[in-house]
Amino acid sequence: MTSENAMDDEDTFKILIATDIHLGYLEKDAIRGKDTFVTFEEILKHAKENKVDFILLGGDLFHDNKPSRGTNHYCMELLRKYCMGDRPIMFEILSDQAVNFGNSKFPWVNYQDENLNISIPVFSVHGNHDDPTGADGLCALDLLSCAGLVNHFGRSRSVEKIDISPLLLQKGSSKIAMYGIGSIPDERLYRMFVNNQVTMLRPREDESSWFNLFVIHQNRSKHGATNYIPEQFLDDFLDLVVWGHEHECKITPVRNEQQLFYVTQPGSSVVTSLSPGEAVKKHIGLLRVKGRKMNLQKIALQTVRQFFIQDVVLGDHPDLFNPDHPKVMQKVEGFCQAKVEEMLEEAERERLGNPLVPEKPLIRLRVDYSGGFEAFNTMRFNQKFVDRLANPKDVIHFFRHRETKSTKGEDIDFDQILSRTSSDVMQLRVEDLVKQYFETAEKNVQLSLLTEQGMGKAVQEFVDKEERDAIEELINYQLEKTQRYLMERSVEAVEEKIDEEIRRFRDSKKNTAEEDEEVREAINRAKAHRAQNPGDPFLDDDISPSEEADVAMDSDDASAPPLPTRGRGRGRARGQSSSTRGTSRRGKGAAVPSESKPSGRGRAQKIVSPVKSKSIMEAFHGTSQRPSRSAAPKNYTDEVTIVDDSDEDVSITRPSKPAQRISSLSSSRQGSQSQSQSYKGVCYDDDDDDDEFDPFKNSSSSHGRRGRKQ
Repeated sequence: MTSENAMDDEDTFKILIATDIHLGYLEKDAIRGKDTFVTFEEILKHAKENKVDFILLGGDLFHDNKPSRGTNHYCMELLRKYCMGDRPIMFEILSDQAVNFGNSKFPWVNYQDENLNISIPVFSVHGNHDDPTGADGLCALDLLSCAGLVNHFGRSRSVEKIDISPLLLQKGSSKIAMYGIGSIPDERLYRMFVNNQVTMLRPREDESSWFNLFVIHQNRSKHGATNYIPEQFLDDFLDLVVWGHEHECKITPVRNEQQLFYVTQPGSSVVTSLSPGEAVKKHIGLLRVKGRKMNLQKIALQTVRQFFIQDVVLGDHPDLFNPDHPKVMQKVEGFCQAKVEEMLEEAERERLGNPLVPEKPLIRLRVDYSGGFEAFNTMRFNQKFVDRLANPKDVIHFFRHRETKSTKGEDIDFDQILSRTSSDVMQLRVEDLVKQYFETAEKNVQLSLLTEQGMGKAVQEFVDKEERDAIEELINYQLEKTQRYLMERSVEAVEEKIDEEIRRFRDSKKNTAEEDEEVREAINRAKAHRAQNPGDPFLDDDISPSEEADVAMDSDDASAPPLPTRGRGRGRARGQSSSTRGTSRRGKGAAVPSESKPSGRGRAQKIVSPVKSKSIMEAFHGTSQRPSRSAAPKNYTDEVTIVDDSDEDVSITRPSKPAQRISSLSSSRQGSQSQSQSYKGVCYDDDDDDDEFDPFKNSSSSHGRRGRKQ
């Protein structure tokens, strides 16, 4: 402890790093409901005890896009308790805060607000769980920012180009340029990187003296051709990248040998999926920065609920199990019960002497019963451990590995997808499944107007954020655009030619910015529709699906009959028609004639869908169509420099990059590579290591870097 105090001088930044806290996860669960809040309080306690300069969060502070009042209240209570006080702030911000916090109504850092008394500032980017939505583009972090509890940065409103302006921090002689990007759909950000539309601005003066820290919240592991962000896309002048979104804890910095920066992945602080990546012990990091050197100390979290997972392949035990034996199912059940008991005993041994660990652990046993075996009753099996586990409903999971057949039109093997053993199971997304389905579906069920990606994003909005009009609004919007396109091209009214033009029009938009804009426009329409009809009974979350099927659709028609005194909703008289737009919960569309039944107590009028099967040939009208853009490939010619690291305290030699004077905040671009560089000290201190250490030994002069001009 004496050694740590000795190196915490007036020139050393102390930063607590954490990502993916997921406040509010399973908040209604009787056993696990408080886990996220208990661990968040532990993180804030570490920040206060270590007297850090500030806390840096890498996204997903909240688990839900619209956190509950209880979650918001508990979060604000903890931030006020641990982050407010009289302790002075020892660093200053040199950059233009109106640019760094331009999306806030109070565009300055919270500790400089004369009405607030902040002792530990919190800086955070938003994640994919708590990202901005709605007509105003607000997220839960904006509420905390408005209350003066969190400094929300790294937000971009453009879908075509991003200019990242860093927060410039200085403490004594040490200076940090802190960059950040809040969560953006991976395909969109990938496309922007490929098209050189992501620019990281650099300080004009003495750029080689800045420690460059970057916070990102995207897929790091590859989930598809463009559904991740390769590390090589990031600028090579960076020193350290804090990578959020990935839940597996890989907090020890790893050197990227091509770009010559280090990447730390703190992982989540709560188990949100029963996958192997979540079973790794959870940590946060205490980062010290002095000049151009850094030291990252791992801090193990003690309040995280224990999680143990094992895989069992029944086919690997032919000496124990014969699928043809009449009592093989009982033998398999007894074998699985013994495995669960072993994990429970291991959890009990680890919990001894640590009162902060929750009493009941999480246990998952995954059983591959391929080869003719049958699954036993999992509910009955789970009941044996109901009082000893935190997840008694899903202790055991049966799956089969199936060989992928190349038969054309074969359905997706969802069992295989859900039984994958890698830690990326938790990253499965709705739009990916939609896209994969249509790529393998028969020709007669392929999409005609929409692209797979557009439909996937609309379904994701429907599922994740309860935008119930998103799918229908996307269809209506695309129908209108297609009609205008056909009208503009003066297509002959022959079904084959119309189909060909529609297919050509649809294919021209794939993987372009126009595709993203269509989805965004449809979602905005859905939100506007909801905002214009606050009293619409279809927007009430309490209405059940069975009630929806009986409630009549509201109409904006001024000549509609008055609301009946009995029954729910209102309808039109028999034979009455209207050309106005309906306000159905499922979306807007041209209203059609409907029949009404006599309203009475307990019987509501029947819905007639506001959108009938109106063909394109029936409705040609519209204006112009915007041209699409295609992504240009990006070439990389970076040279790889390999340097061996030692065990703990190491000095890393990396080629320096000749410094160039760049006017104002000059931009840097991918593709430049370094020539020679002097020492940058990097050492890692494990939380279990009690030896004294000096992370700043083997110091040397700072190295220059080459800025990139546009």
